Amino acid sequence: MNIQLNQKSDKPIYEQLKSEIIRLIMCKELREGESLLSMRALAKDLGISVITTKRAYKELEDLGYINSVPGKGTFVAKGNQTMIREQSLRRLELKIKESIELSRQLSIERSEYADIVEFLWEE
Repeated sequence: MNIQLNQKSDKPIYEQLKSEIIRLIMCKELREGESLLSMRALAKDLGISVITTKRAYKELEDLGYINSVPGKGTFVAKGNQTMIREQSLRRLELKIKESIELSRQLSIERSEYADIVEFLWEE
């Protein structure tokens, strides 16, 4: 797995790990039914705590991206990729809505908001 973590980021490592695995699933680098590294092996490879990988895997399982099978391992969830994408789009829409509400509270104009989004998109 090609997972990139940024130790200097404000985003917690478990959130970064979760986001990276979702990215790999959505771009089909990780396919349905594919086995993931064990929590211990992934923690060792990334140089992070097993507790961190456990939290990321738990949240991914709760969101329906992965399934854990006792004694066999952790796998990319089989099922409807369209449903997973829709869930992800709903989460994105909620976050955008929150940012728009904050922008309105700060009296940021629509064009300025668009400029901010464009700038951040290019980062």
